Amino acid sequence: MIPMECVNTSGKRKSATARAVVEEGNGKVTINKVPLEIYSPELARLKIQEPLGLASEKAAKVNIRVTVDGGGVMGQAAAARTAIARGLVEYYKDEDLEALFKSYDRTLIINDTRRKLPKNELGHGARARKQKSYR
Repeated sequence: MIPMECVNTSGKRKSATARAVVEEGNGKVTINKVPLEIYSPELARLKIQEPLGLASEKAAKVNIRVTVDGGGVMGQAAAARTAIARGLVEYYKDEDLEALFKSYDRTLIINDTRRKLPKNELGHGARARKQKSYR
């Protein structure tokens, strides 16, 4: 269980994509060059901190840099947490940690495959239909 020097991982949610770099350090986490402690909104920060809380003693020994683009705020947060969790598992090569993440929430390790439905030609959106009027 010898840690590697540097690990690159990615995570996706909807149209948001996150890339994480995990390397030896002292527990600093940055999202788009912003420290996680001051990242806003708070709900997104709490979502990103979930894998760090589950593996707190291992996360304290590494620095994690995440770059996220695309999508909205919560989609970016979900993509970032997936990238962080995958990075920790790959850095430590720990199957127990992966099992812990999967038992807590499957999307910590596996990307969320749900996407937007395509627009239908019968209406204004994916599910909406044009109204009929007989008068």
